Amino acid sequence: QVQLVESGGGLVQAGGSLRLSCAASGGIFSINDMGWYRQAPGKQRELVARITSGGSTVYADSVKGRFTISRDNAKSTVYMQMNSLKPEDTAVYYCNAENRFTKYKSWGQGTQVTVSS
Repeated sequence: QVQLVESGGGLVQAGGSLRLSCAASGGIFSINDMGWYRQAPGKQRELVARITSGGSTVYADSVKGRFTISRDNAKSTVYMQMNSLKPEDTAVYYCNAENRFTKYKSWGQGTQVTVSS
């Protein structure tokens, strides 16, 4: 339904910052709740942050106060600003869209974030 393309990943030093972007197409962006998930090697995929169509946000405890999710409906894009990065933030980060009406989920291809110590 919705095609998602992440960008902005890369290699950063501990304490640094990175901004991820997720561009959506092929659907009505504004009716989708958007989220960022991550999966580290050997670990299960976990929710990092979520922003609803109404702008309400939730964060994993591990990133609360460091990460900020936002959306720009005019650009059909969701962002995640990541500050004070830690080595344990290293993972592949995936963008997710969930249609509020159909509950259909779409996933991006993922972008690698590596935080060095």
